Amino acid sequence: MSNLVDMMDSPLLQVWGDTVRARRVQGEQITLAVVELDPNAVVPEHHHVAEQMGIVLAGEMIFTIDGETRTLGPGGTWRILSDLPHGVTAGPNGAVVIDVFTPVRSDWDTLPVIDDASPRWPGSDGT
Repeated sequence: MSNLVDMMDSPLLQVWGDTVRARRVQGEQITLAVVELDPNAVVPEHHHVAEQMGIVLAGEMIFTIDGETRTLGPGGTWRILSDLPHGVTAGPNGAVVIDVFTPVRSDWDTLPVIDDASPRWPGSDGT
């Protein structure tokens, strides 16, 4: 794999049903993902070994981490330590976020690939 990759060349993965999809680039110990959430998409409470950090690029999310709930808009960030329970609901206009995980999210290796490759993140039209 090249060390220089355009995110558009990464497969679009179906992460949570039809409403949450992501593209990722992986290193040996870290995953970087651009995640797109449909309006009102729900990611139910779950946990994983990977630590996770992220930032909202567009839209809004209601995030709950280990019992603490907050609404986050563009620039809002989160830190999820290993195995902390967390869940999220996207706002009425959906959201686009960047998520970073360590170690890599190898469990995403078997996720279905979506044929629709149109990204929703800001500036994805070349502007």
